[in-house]
Amino acid sequence: MSFVMQIQKTGGPEVLEWVRSPPGEPGPGEVRLRQTAIGLNFIDIYFRRGLYPLPKLPCGLGMEAAGVVEALGENVTGLQVGDRVAYAAPPPGAYAQRRVMPADRLVRLPEDIPDDTAAAMMLRGMTVHYLLRRTWPVAAGQHVLVHAAAGGVGIMLCQWARHLGAEVIGIVGSPEKANLAMEHGANHVIVGAGEGFADRVREITDGRGVDVVYDSVGRDTFMGSLDCLRPLGMMVSFGNASGPVPPVDPAVLAGKGSLFFTRPSLFHYIAAREDLEWAASELFEMVRTGVVAVPIHQRYPLRETARAHEDMEARRTTGSSILLP
Repeated sequence: MSFVMQIQKTGGPEVLEWVRSPPGEPGPGEVRLRQTAIGLNFIDIYFRRGLYPLPKLPCGLGMEAAGVVEALGENVTGLQVGDRVAYAAPPPGAYAQRRVMPADRLVRLPEDIPDDTAAAMMLRGMTVHYLLRRTWPVAAGQHVLVHAAAGGVGIMLCQWARHLGAEVIGIVGSPEKANLAMEHGANHVIVGAGEGFADRVREITDGRGVDVVYDSVGRDTFMGSLDCLRPLGMMVSFGNASGPVPPVDPAVLAGKGSLFFTRPSLFHYIAAREDLEWAASELFEMVRTGVVAVPIHQRYPLRETARAHEDMEARRTTGSSILLP
């Protein structure tokens, strides 16, 4: 017997349903997993609300988990029954006790990385990898602004950017979260992303502005984030926690200093198998060596996913959260 959390329509946390759903047998190029820990991410809420389209309804949610290979389909190489693996990949459906996945989207877990840590770090950690190493390759001496710096992605961004030699400015929602961001690599912390945070960023950078802004908040912070950038700086909008960003006149970017703007997605950066393996291997190394810690501050039974979503939407969570099947 195996259960999943799924939705039959988009909406609030109340649309999540606990449903018995046998995973079936893996087909060619697929494996069946017994999942041991499941990551909880804001992208799951975007799918639940309908902001991002799902392939069909009813549909499961969740993009990230760790588990053990139970069965192999035909033509699967490089994996064996009993291997510990993790993933951050479509299709949605990680909110499950067991599921079938494409084998080429899985990576084997090193022995020294626990399942719960893997489930909490794959999507966030590989997001941080492409943000810092590919979208804007951060270099020593640069100034970096991180919104939601006490969240799961934010904490990893601060740690990894600091390791690369950047001067990290974090924005958080409360004094308690400020302490958390400082403990995990932020050189400076601004409490509150209300009106005027750009002025504070300019003060910290002696009027220059930052080289890059990593903004996962969206609508409420977008224009203020642009005002934080130096000429030729990069605005990276990679989330919509406060809602989608309204249409932007490209002339605004010219008027504020010939700025660059991108709206990236992890799944384009790891679409090729070699890019997935590179991102995962560098992430594993950062965690193993202690450069990046993965604090798991919330653990919920899978059956209580609705409560977990409520906590995330109310911004009651810090660090990473996981679901336990």
